[in-house]
Amino acid sequence: MSNYIKGLFLGIGSLLTGMKVTWKEYFTKKITEQYPENRATLKMNERFCGELSLVTEEDGEYKCIACGICQMNCPNNSIRITSETVEDPETGKKKKKLIKYEYDLGSCMFCHLCVNSCPHGAIRFTTEFEHAVFTRSKLVKTLNNRR
Repeated sequence: MSNYIKGLFLGIGSLLTGMKVTWKEYFTKKITEQYPENRATLKMNERFCGELSLVTEEDGEYKCIACGICQMNCPNNSIRITSETVEDPETGKKKKKLIKYEYDLGSCMFCHLCVNSCPHGAIRFTTEFEHAVFTRSKLVKTLNNRR
């Protein structure tokens, strides 16, 4: 009998704890966005991962040195880098040159492994979030295009 009463009071205690949380959330200010109507003023959180982009330096050149670390660390193979080895005219040493940086937004799982592993900080996620298309082929983007 004592276990029954003890269990009854524990059950009532957990019910009251749940109700306390429910009532607290009921009276907090709601932050629902009225999306299509407020498109002009909508501000996304800085940490939101929308799509990948290449970072440029002050002179307009991309920071990417085509090392391929982001491509190796991508679990879904969403990144494909095409590079070629060229000789630097100043030093005479051979170095890689970025030819094409392709990013498949449709297969990306936004895990940040590519951004975190980039040794030069050459890629980052933007807060762009509208990616509705009719064909998946339009989700494959070439990031080093000059627009």
